[in-house]
Amino acid sequence: MNMRTSTPRTPHAERASSVAVSAIRNWWNTYQLEKSDTNDSNTEEDEEDSAGRKLLSINLNQTLRTRQLLVDFDAGRPVLSLKAPPDLVNFPSISRPRWPIECEVISDTVHHIEWDPPEPEPFYQSTGHERKAMGAGEERGKVVYCIHQATKHPFFSCSRVGGSRRPIKSSTYDANQTDFTLEFESRFESGNLQKAVQVGIYDYELTLQTDMYTKKHTQWFYFRVRNTKAGVTFRFTIINLMKSSSLYSQGMRPLLYSERAAEEKGVGWHRTGSNITYYRNDNQNSKSKTSDTVALYSLTWTLQFPSDSDTCYLAHCYPYTYSHLQHYLQRISSNPAVVSYCKLRVLCHSLAGNAVYVVTISSRGGGKVENRTKKVVVLTARVHPGETNGSWMMEGLLDFLLGDSEDAQLLRDTFIFKVVPMLNPDGVVVGNYRCSLAGRDLNRNYKTLLRDSFPCVWHTRNMVERLVAETDVVLYCDFHGHNRKNNVFMYGCNSQGNASLKPHERIYPLMMSKNATNKFSFKSCKFRVQKSKEGTGRVTMWRLGIKNSYTMEATFGGSTLGDRKGTHFTTRDLKSIGFYFCDTLLDYCDPDSTKTTYCLTELTAILRKQVRERIGKDLSTDCKISVSDLETSTSGSNSSDSDGLPVHLLSQPHSVHPEQTPLKGKKKRLRSRKDRNALQATRVKNKTQPKVLQMNLQPTESNFPHDNTVQESMRETHGKHRKKWQINGLFRKAVIPPSTTLPGEASQDKMTADFHIPTAGPTG
Repeated sequence: MNMRTSTPRTPHAERASSVAVSAIRNWWNTYQLEKSDTNDSNTEEDEEDSAGRKLLSINLNQTLRTRQLLVDFDAGRPVLSLKAPPDLVNFPSISRPRWPIECEVISDTVHHIEWDPPEPEPFYQSTGHERKAMGAGEERGKVVYCIHQATKHPFFSCSRVGGSRRPIKSSTYDANQTDFTLEFESRFESGNLQKAVQVGIYDYELTLQTDMYTKKHTQWFYFRVRNTKAGVTFRFTIINLMKSSSLYSQGMRPLLYSERAAEEKGVGWHRTGSNITYYRNDNQNSKSKTSDTVALYSLTWTLQFPSDSDTCYLAHCYPYTYSHLQHYLQRISSNPAVVSYCKLRVLCHSLAGNAVYVVTISSRGGGKVENRTKKVVVLTARVHPGETNGSWMMEGLLDFLLGDSEDAQLLRDTFIFKVVPMLNPDGVVVGNYRCSLAGRDLNRNYKTLLRDSFPCVWHTRNMVERLVAETDVVLYCDFHGHNRKNNVFMYGCNSQGNASLKPHERIYPLMMSKNATNKFSFKSCKFRVQKSKEGTGRVTMWRLGIKNSYTMEATFGGSTLGDRKGTHFTTRDLKSIGFYFCDTLLDYCDPDSTKTTYCLTELTAILRKQVRERIGKDLSTDCKISVSDLETSTSGSNSSDSDGLPVHLLSQPHSVHPEQTPLKGKKKRLRSRKDRNALQATRVKNKTQPKVLQMNLQPTESNFPHDNTVQESMRETHGKHRKKWQINGLFRKAVIPPSTTLPGEASQDKMTADFHIPTAGPTG
């Protein structure tokens, strides 16, 4: 009997494997003995033999305490295999999200239509005369809305569907409101507004909730206003923002949604606001009882509501709630055409008990051996709950992968896609910007040992570890949003340990910039591996051996490129990035290496130019320089104060935890990116000998990132499906179709992969 067992990776796995092998051998010996007693078989004995095999199979499953083991026979010899776990092929109903028990949640159902403006919405153009609103506070104003749920408990204890059991209290604090007073509300899914103070007839100061169980991370806002009045100018000023810079200083405008406009005109979320200013105010905030105070910043803007007595919503970015995801997954799982190549399962449950879903997409058929040779692509989103643009990109990617185009079919035939569309459902539900209910940034805790405190990232890493051990994971990408830079770009990881490696980690982002020329900026991509980012998904997966490991960042603002320069991104723009991601994956794995050669040649020129600018001379064959020295930091958010143990464990000072290490003296942190970059420039200038990394920048075919098996599997079908780039300096422009639907759904907005490509110039 042939038994295939995977190499044990832990003592627990080794013991389990030993028990399984022992049980299977005992079972096989018993079967052989019983079979030898009945050599003269007839029909009745054959039936008894079949029944005996079934009984032995049941006994073996009971011994191993599993119901997944399948036993079949081939020429009298047993063939063992495992049943796949049951798929969640449909949602009988959408389960309501679970909230911490201290959260008051209104019963109103919030729904927004999807809509894209007929023309790109331009950035706000500053006049230079915008007024900075001076803080009035409660002393000179009146509180018209206030909730205290964020400060009731120091850490998460338990959850409940619908949140608090207590009756919903009124959030209105002033009984003498006039007919002109707006009515605020944020106690719904993903909502964030803690307090509103009326400081003038049409002037309001707003305070956002910090992430639950923290005193920091105020950025995401999403709230409702009623009792609107048309024809007058309202001013809103958020007074407790914590980032020193913002895209609001570069022309970004807030979002407005009018229920009346949606019902009567079919108009959804759109940009609004004038007199927009982002500035440091006179307030301060203490992040903890023992930390220094930090400066706070204000965002102020004016607007006019479209109608009297309307219900409107204001938001930092297009909302994408946990319930929205569940409805989307319900729709795809109930589509018979999609179910044949899409499996939906629960990866784990969050701290609050909300399901974290994993979607597996790949063509079925061809046998298990063929499936084992398929390469794997792992994609995740919404580890930071306030970065809703990540979910819109992910939905666009899923729309494409689950579509009926030839390119989508080719991707499903070639790869197995493992997609975790929402890593932090708890944070999404309660309206956090960055943290989970552990009060920590999950994207700094991928190396955690605390499965129960960080289940979402622990199980994701565990899934990827198993995939890496069993097959080839060719790419990992985590979808994010960025609050200080425009366009879409990627952060990758330099392969510094092996001098013979080419800069292959830059090829995929460069190809993305060729496909999405007016949205994706290769110049904004960075590839440094900073010590502070070791706990991120990108670096952790790279350390596991995934060479192409990325974070893809989409701006909250818009584009500064091409014909979209100076305009905001819409939900359709964000979805198109998911489409371009799939398009680039096909280009990256094209058996024809022309595109790769083209990109390597361009990368060589870019790196040579950077070296020339840095050291003042051309790069020769004997020149040694570190690629990392050519870049500044990734300029991402500093979450160092969100590292460490979850907040509920910090209340147990005498406990010993697996991740607790002796405290070391910390270096004084430079608080601004400008300071960090200035220090980096000084260090580089003062070095007499730069860090050594021999760079051989000659593009040679032996170092192409393509795997031969991927090329062979795609070679037969790739040519008839794919259109080629134009290599004469202009890459093809794909025409993004209207909003997509899935196969079998009637719509005029069906996504296809039929592109209109210029025919001039040589093809690749």
